Amino acid sequence: MNFISKKIRIIEKILDDLFPNPTSTLHYVNEYTLLISILLTARSQDKKVNEITKILFRKIKNPMDVIYFSIENIKNIIKSIGLYNRKSKNIYDLSIILINKYNGIIPKNISKLKSLPGVGHKTASVFLSHVCDEFVFPVDTHIHRMMFRWKLSNGKNVQQTEQDAKHVFKKKNWKKLHFQIISYAKKYSPSRKWNSKKDIIYQELINHNLL
Repeated sequence: MNFISKKIRIIEKILDDLFPNPTSTLHYVNEYTLLISILLTARSQDKKVNEITKILFRKIKNPMDVIYFSIENIKNIIKSIGLYNRKSKNIYDLSIILINKYNGIIPKNISKLKSLPGVGHKTASVFLSHVCDEFVFPVDTHIHRMMFRWKLSNGKNVQQTEQDAKHVFKKKNWKKLHFQIISYAKKYSPSRKWNSKKDIIYQELINHNLL
């Protein structure tokens, strides 16, 4: 077993022990509200987004609801999170496109998803990782940080980290690992006030001379 394989085995074992059945932390009621929730998380914490969506999704649960709900109304509900002006317009425009072009159904194709307002590569990948078995490995700031700390990527940019993650982890595990690594990063290896002594994986890798 080579150096990287040993490292991956330790990481995956600890993640499986800590988070055997990982799930999304986002609040949503269907695929449409899931996409909106993911869109809203840009530069915003999941906890804050969940507080807002519990109110927002009483008003809009599908693209048709937006027709009777103005951009200004959306803005008033989500104004406590970052980029709320742009996000409000994107939600409205996205919903209209879904109605006119896709009969209100969200496409499961990453290129079509990325053509929607406010939906970039990460948002599209995260959505697909929730709703289908397409092999995607969305990399957010938490996964980006962990890949760098585990010395599995150089931290140059998120795009490079995604390619590195897809290379070192088995494809069949991508979906599970996406949720596991995010959960681990938040609890044991935060970006601020990181205590390496309490970072279980980090310590285990050091003990095995793998860092």
